[in-house]
Amino acid sequence: METKQRGSAWSIKLVFNLYKIFGYNFIYYLMYPVTFFYFLFASNVRKSLKIYYKQLDLPFNNYIYFTHLRLFANCMVDRFISKFSPKSYSFEYDNKEEFAKTLDEGTVLLCSHHGGWATAANVPLTQNIINVVMQEALLDGIKSIENSIEKQNFQVNIIDLNEGGISSSIKIANALMEDQVVAMMADRANDKKYHKKIKFFNKEAGFNKNPFQIAYKLKKSILVFFVAYTNKQTYKIKHLKIELDYSKKEALAVDIAMKEYVNILEETLKEYPDQWFNFYNFWGE
Repeated sequence: METKQRGSAWSIKLVFNLYKIFGYNFIYYLMYPVTFFYFLFASNVRKSLKIYYKQLDLPFNNYIYFTHLRLFANCMVDRFISKFSPKSYSFEYDNKEEFAKTLDEGTVLLCSHHGGWATAANVPLTQNIINVVMQEALLDGIKSIENSIEKQNFQVNIIDLNEGGISSSIKIANALMEDQVVAMMADRANDKKYHKKIKFFNKEAGFNKNPFQIAYKLKKSILVFFVAYTNKQTYKIKHLKIELDYSKKEALAVDIAMKEYVNILEETLKEYPDQWFNFYNFWGE
């Protein structure tokens, strides 16, 4: 998954140091003036969100725009703090036992740029190893800060797509054959060959077919995974399993599974529309 992050290294480092001195509540309220800064100057984000809300047939005004940015700021802050203090976060589940059982058996964990997926990656969700496949365009300074924070969850392993397609493909296959978890983004394809158009809120948009193809080839189940922000340091995990139909040819089975995923994504966005963090025209080229 690839995502360009806003902000600067010095500001994130400052926020993190302020958290260690004053605690989480201070940082929570600090995000209001920080959000207001981007509210005033992030015109490209406003433009893309206006398109997004229009496509969902939902109202869009200054209050909604500010709230959307504030939730993004909260989730970004939690991304760093949860790595430092994962036990300070709580998660609500639809069915925790079923969720843990699926992860323990090994699966393709299908993620989206929605809510606190990065926060959940820092918190132990299973005894199994979770391999996060990512190609993240973090600024070098921000990345160095994140890498400097000693992680508490050693069950998470990063498979970096920047290392090359062959190397990452081998690591993904090995992890799944060892019944580990492989987490991949479905709502962005970093390689054009995996880009597939699916009708999304009545208009075609591009999604990543690679995780579906991998699951089909290795006969692994797909667990759709959303992490919605509900309150300070509190998230709700929504999960649904997609079973691929191996009696059908790969292209058709993948197409059916992708449409099922997009339906689930639509339902999630109807429930939590202000936690969609793809800040570009998703229906554009």
